[in-house]
Amino acid sequence: MSNRGAFDEIWGFGGPPVRPEFAALGHWLEQTPQADLDRRLEAAEATFRQLGITFAVYGDADAAERIIPFDIVPRVFLADEWARLSEGLIQRTQAINAFLDDIYGARRILDEGVLPPDLIYNNPQFRPEIAGTRPPHGVWAHICGIDLVRTGADEFFVLEDNARTPSGVSYMLENREAMIRLCPELFRAFRVAAVDSYPDMLLETMRSVAPPGAGASPVCVVLTPGHFNSAYYEHSFLADSMGVELVEAADLVVDDDIVWMRTIGGRVRVDVIYRRIDDDFLDPLVFRPESLLGVPGLIAAYRAGNVALINAPGNGIADDKAIYSYMPEIVRFYSGAEPKLPNVQTWRCREPDSLKYVLENLDALVVKLVDGSGGYGMLVGPTASRAEIEAFRAALMASPERYIAQPTLALSTVPTMTAAGLAPRHVDFRPFVLTGSDGVRVVPGGLTRVALREGSLVVNSSQGGGTKDSFVLMADKPAGSSGQSQWPG
Repeated sequence: MSNRGAFDEIWGFGGPPVRPEFAALGHWLEQTPQADLDRRLEAAEATFRQLGITFAVYGDADAAERIIPFDIVPRVFLADEWARLSEGLIQRTQAINAFLDDIYGARRILDEGVLPPDLIYNNPQFRPEIAGTRPPHGVWAHICGIDLVRTGADEFFVLEDNARTPSGVSYMLENREAMIRLCPELFRAFRVAAVDSYPDMLLETMRSVAPPGAGASPVCVVLTPGHFNSAYYEHSFLADSMGVELVEAADLVVDDDIVWMRTIGGRVRVDVIYRRIDDDFLDPLVFRPESLLGVPGLIAAYRAGNVALINAPGNGIADDKAIYSYMPEIVRFYSGAEPKLPNVQTWRCREPDSLKYVLENLDALVVKLVDGSGGYGMLVGPTASRAEIEAFRAALMASPERYIAQPTLALSTVPTMTAAGLAPRHVDFRPFVLTGSDGVRVVPGGLTRVALREGSLVVNSSQGGGTKDSFVLMADKPAGSSGQSQWPG
């Protein structure tokens, strides 16, 4: 799919010149020599490589570790845009937490016929082992990454919800560090909201949901599956930034429904675990018995209310793309209000009429596995080969309940550095929303992912995508005006 006709967030429709709100950015792009931009990009890449900011591509023996490409042209959100987005993100996150609390509790939403029960009970992401258990302070989705796409000046849509173990926040923080170091003049032209307080916000969130008996200084840890995991850099980065221990399963033991950390000074009781391990591997006594990544007895300690797990087990049901298709109804049910952030139009292939429409229009639609992620298990009809389309047709007819379909949107673009100079490339956006016992907060920034291949709509790093810094402009200074930076470091 080409970029023609797509809304560019800096250039608007039709390409240069820049939109008036971004005159300072346009001036910077015009006045900075290409060789200078290339030099800065090379410096950023060298720094990322030195820091070990890489990701693994499972199944790719030739490139086990890669640096995610970084683009030096920032994405910019105006203050009023961000205010509207934040309201919608808070509303949606509150609905996700209410939904999870209900599904594993009273199940009012099923009793009142808002959702078909089989969509829950037959879903592999629903964890009956968790039913009847309520996490400390009733918070399930402490960290949400709500993926957004844009199609026009004021048109934002939720593409998917991530309430299990959303990743990418380390790239948000490192991208900002790189931009401050390499392009300080942009922070004099724009007053950009800070994101560097995220580790402090996360630690505050973790402490706020500690079990009641944890005391004034709850012990928090980050649980990683180990350095072979694709997001290990992020696990270690966040633990180090928060000043807490990074642990693996062998470092923890459960005794009498209490979690202890082994240290050289003896055992230390653990109150809050930010776990970066999927449910299946979390506790071999409850989920997969062959798992060596989890902690035996961890779920028993959780059920007893002696430890908080971030995010809570069982959250995968909220990430399911079939459940996503019902999110407008879910938001209305729990909030009593219309959703402030709409979904992308979605056809549920489990429904005969929708399946018929999808099969007849495969070459024009995007088809996704309901439990897929990372850009895998997906068909982008307009760019797919005939063989790919026919293979998906067979898969749909064999297991229609495993798929949803959506229109091929004209995703917004942002000017991006290419070998031929600046060119529009499609982007999406993952803001991060933190929920603690003290409320919901939206981090004023996020991870912008960019499809570096011309015309591509797939932004995932595992599929060749890159990242950009995301500027959220503060309201008390006109966008694009010059003057002394008041960047809050």
